[in-house]
Amino acid sequence: MYPLLFELGPLSIYSYGLLLATAYIVALMFALRRADRAGLNGQRVMDLGIFVIISALVGAKLMLFIVDFDRFTSDPAQLMVLLKSGGVFYGGLLLAVPVAWWYIRRHKLPLWTTCDLFAPGIALGHAIGRLGCLMAGCCYGRATDVPWGITFTNTLAAANVGTPLEIALHPTQIYEAVAALTVLGILLAGERRWRPFAGRTFWTYLLLYPTARFMIEFYRGDPRGMVFGTIPTSQFLSALIVPLSIVMLLRLRRQGEPDATPAKSQRKRAA
Repeated sequence: MYPLLFELGPLSIYSYGLLLATAYIVALMFALRRADRAGLNGQRVMDLGIFVIISALVGAKLMLFIVDFDRFTSDPAQLMVLLKSGGVFYGGLLLAVPVAWWYIRRHKLPLWTTCDLFAPGIALGHAIGRLGCLMAGCCYGRATDVPWGITFTNTLAAANVGTPLEIALHPTQIYEAVAALTVLGILLAGERRWRPFAGRTFWTYLLLYPTARFMIEFYRGDPRGMVFGTIPTSQFLSALIVPLSIVMLLRLRRQGEPDATPAKSQRKRAA
């Protein structure tokens, strides 16, 4: 693939960084469009989105540092790899959620309505970001003989993230991008067809994506940290999030009251 798109003098434009930035922008713009329909103030949503993006970037790199602690502490030069990488998605999610909760509570936004409007954008942005992984050669799969296996040949990818070259690998980046787009389609279709209640879209996302991620982890081949020495970190977190999502969906469905009305009053106060 093409980790380095082009160079302009001393400036290097990397495919992963470009697509990651695109993912965040597209996700935020999607959330802003949905915010207007939900009756939320656009400026509040924009500010929240910026807080979420910053915390997601920090959290993703922090979790990568934790799961690969020995690597980064034994060789300080590897810290440059940490700075260049996007990090671990779940690390970004785990930090972004409490940051978003703090902002929502501080500005008295309707909690689940606000979370609902961001969830499809997260899925869309994630799909774009995984294409950046494909271009960079990171998050690669195990060796395979399936007809759709992908073979990397770029030596820069091998030098940057250790991508195996000249070996057919499972295209796990594509698996996850397709999974994220499928989740996006289900979320949007569900908003039109399923019984509406606040929190349904957000917790459905947290049910569907971890389920897909749990399965995809079986095909991953890159080093990404292990829990108990045997379970990949992301697979372990997926196994925790799925039952929590089911419990929350059942609980919120029983309550059954959308909290869109507070959103409208919030919009008036913040306008």
